[in-house]
Amino acid sequence: MVWKPRVTVASVIEHDNRFLMVEEMHYGQLTINQPAGHMEHGESLLDAVRRETLEETGWHFEPTALLGIFHLQRDDPDRVYLRFTFTGTLLEPVPGYQIDADITAVHWLTREQIRNQQPRIWRSDLVGRSLELYESGVRHSLDSLHYFTAND
Repeated sequence: MVWKPRVTVASVIEHDNRFLMVEEMHYGQLTINQPAGHMEHGESLLDAVRRETLEETGWHFEPTALLGIFHLQRDDPDRVYLRFTFTGTLLEPVPGYQIDADITAVHWLTREQIRNQQPRIWRSDLVGRSLELYESGVRHSLDSLHYFTAND
């Protein structure tokens, strides 16, 4: 058997001292998360984070730096994640865009509002850890990401 972690992407976006966050149901509980989701077959990490941010918030996003790569280990091997978290430039909203049905609301929250919700309704500890990396000034160049197609 070959074990395969789930690859996800997320965006940490700050504007006017507030962060773009999504509210969603997760296993029957209302949670707060950065815009995030699964990478799809055939797309790059950058394309995935652009798409997920748009699908969950209705805003175009251009990643400019990698904040970090998180390995979230769980007892259930089907729920182990590799999360690539980016920051970047928020572009423009798409008027009338229908966000994912799983998203119940999109919020602009201050650091304090996000922290005050912890840990009760954070989707996972990755919410806080991603915010900590952002606040500490960590920025890895996107030049560290390399893509190629294998010729079988």
